[in-house]
Amino acid sequence: MTAQEGLPVDLRAFHNEVEGHLLAAAAHEEAHAAAARFTAGLAWLPETRRVEMERQFAQEHLALVRASWQRTARRGDELRGEYEAVYRRLRARLLAGLLLGIALVVAADLVVLVSV
Repeated sequence: MTAQEGLPVDLRAFHNEVEGHLLAAAAHEEAHAAAARFTAGLAWLPETRRVEMERQFAQEHLALVRASWQRTARRGDELRGEYEAVYRRLRARLLAGLLLGIALVVAADLVVLVSV
């Protein structure tokens, strides 16, 4: 059971929005921490250049994270489409089998009724 099950649509949308903001904030924090770790070993650089390099590193890190999230979202959409198509085919097969079974039972009943 997920945290969103049973929530009204507005509350679910609000929950998704808050979760998105929290993920983005965590990604920003992670990018800045990674940039700080990277530039910490560059003590020979002038401070202004090191700050600029840290900013650029953080921007690049965020761009990579964004691209990764976009690929993941696209793949999720692709998988959703594939699974929905499989589900529709399975449901159609099940319905066809059910209708065939009912038709056979009705036909057998008719044969029994006619022969009596």
